[in-house]
Amino acid sequence: MSQLDTLIEDVYTKLECNDYIIDHCKVVYERSKDITKLHDEADLDLVKAGCMLHDVGRTVTNGIEHAYLGADLLRDLGVDERICLITERHVGAGITADEAKILGLPNRNYIPETLEEKIVAHSDNLVHGVTKVDLDFVIEKWNNKNMKQESIDMLINLHNELLGD
Repeated sequence: MSQLDTLIEDVYTKLECNDYIIDHCKVVYERSKDITKLHDEADLDLVKAGCMLHDVGRTVTNGIEHAYLGADLLRDLGVDERICLITERHVGAGITADEAKILGLPNRNYIPETLEEKIVAHSDNLVHGVTKVDLDFVIEKWNNKNMKQESIDMLINLHNELLGD
């Protein structure tokens, strides 16, 4: 087992991640391969770690807070800060500072910045539960949730940036 796989398994054990969280993360990782094949410069180990650990905060809550809580759990375990930031910034195509304030989130940056942060966030967008989906599905889902147009525009821009569709 690689050092990275050992880290992932160790985190899953310590945080008592359930099978659903793990299965979802595995599909997000598989989905990320559709994006990373277009980006030779991506750190594949970092993307894998980010995909496999992005939802550990769901051991605490399924609310939007799972992102920053998961990042804090990973920090408490001494996980590389780059992975913590992927976890913190993976929701949607990012959460603006104004939206974070409205949602009552701590004052942090929730916009994915690095290529790896963007890849994990969008790979997660393109997975519904344990099923791979396309951009149209996500847009319809977000419209049904009455998401702001600004968020949908951010999603489309992220998709175009990563996949060029």
